Amino acid sequence: MATERVTERIVDRDGGPTTYVDAGGGGSGMAGVIIGIAVLALVAIIAFFVVSAGRNDAIRTNAVTSAASSVADSTATAAKDVGNAATIAADSVNPQK
Repeated sequence: MATERVTERIVDRDGGPTTYVDAGGGGSGMAGVIIGIAVLALVAIIAFFVVSAGRNDAIRTNAVTSAASSVADSTATAAKDVGNAATIAADSVNPQK
């Protein structure tokens, strides 16, 4: 909220008294608007980076989860293949009649 300053001055001359009124304050309202816009821009920039960081964390988490799932599937398949190979090897060493 802008404040208003009024200064009154009376000057006596040969032609009679003259009154000057200075209703200054000049530009203090504009400075507040500029500061407000700067603060709003700063808040918008910070919000953008916070949202972007959250999105990157979600992408990274999904990638790690996918990789872990792939490793688990590969391990299960490998264990099954090893079991089958062991069975085949045991059968070839000791064939059942």
